[in-house]
Amino acid sequence: MRKFIIKRLLLSVVIMFFVALIIYTIMRCMPTSYLETLARQKASGASGKSYTKWLEQLKAAYHMDVGILQGFFAWLSEVATGNFGESWKWTVLVTDKFKEVIWDSFTISSISFVFQLLIAIPLGILAARKQYSKVDYTVTVIALIGISLPSFFFATILKYVFSIQLGWFPLYGKVGRYHDQLSQFGKFLDIAHHYTLPIVTLTVVSIGGLMRYTRTNMLEVLNSDFIRTARAKGISENKVINYHAFRNTLIPIVTIVGGSLPGLFAGAMITETLFQVPGIGYTAYQSMIEGDIPFSMFFLVFMAGLTLLGAIISDILYAVVDPRVRVH
Repeated sequence: MRKFIIKRLLLSVVIMFFVALIIYTIMRCMPTSYLETLARQKASGASGKSYTKWLEQLKAAYHMDVGILQGFFAWLSEVATGNFGESWKWTVLVTDKFKEVIWDSFTISSISFVFQLLIAIPLGILAARKQYSKVDYTVTVIALIGISLPSFFFATILKYVFSIQLGWFPLYGKVGRYHDQLSQFGKFLDIAHHYTLPIVTLTVVSIGGLMRYTRTNMLEVLNSDFIRTARAKGISENKVINYHAFRNTLIPIVTIVGGSLPGLFAGAMITETLFQVPGIGYTAYQSMIEGDIPFSMFFLVFMAGLTLLGAIISDILYAVVDPRVRVH
């Protein structure tokens, strides 16, 4: 296992290098750059420098005046020391802005993830146990609706019904107007009130796939020879389902769940943008549309790292759950 982890980590470093190079190349080819806006702002001040002079100075400061490969290795040398630069849009260090917004995304994603597991796995197992029944058809319809619903469409419906028509929840934002005047518990309730619709959105659009996957795998296990043998021995149905079948159904599910864990820190760009929740997804979107290369580079490389980490976690958990699997 140790050799496998070391091998995968080394391979991940190589993959990350080329992924970062591709991302940097794309960022450099973007049609808009926040540097141009910043240069215009500085040129309109009392410095006396022209827009062209300011643009040249800013490009030199951020290695934008050299070729893509030279600029990439200059960026990489700074990243190796933990310096991701200063965000052009937010005018703070990239890492400081990341620390400020990541926990909002993690809170929403983790709560949604827990609800997803609590809803999708039991319903998937229930549908498999009662195959072709009304329960099975109902669960299947719910799963298909969850799979088919785009997050932006479902979020818009929730906002229209529960925010505009009923007025039960805020339309957008993280806190209310009088948040600072509330007690600590009141502040907590205010944030929870604003987080409700984003969490519901993420949960509903995510449960469908896991629900269908759980049902399919449970049906496959229930039709296996060892399940028929267990039933022939007179073992109770509850023990057959809850011990023998469920344990084997967990093996493929753990692979998906393990790969989803790093995604808790990735944020939900569309949902956060629609509800204007200041998480990592919404912040990254604002940075990208305005050409903030330092923050966009950090976010995209961070996402690539999470993807690779998720793959490693899935492989490790697969070996832990199934003792028959040996990682070499």
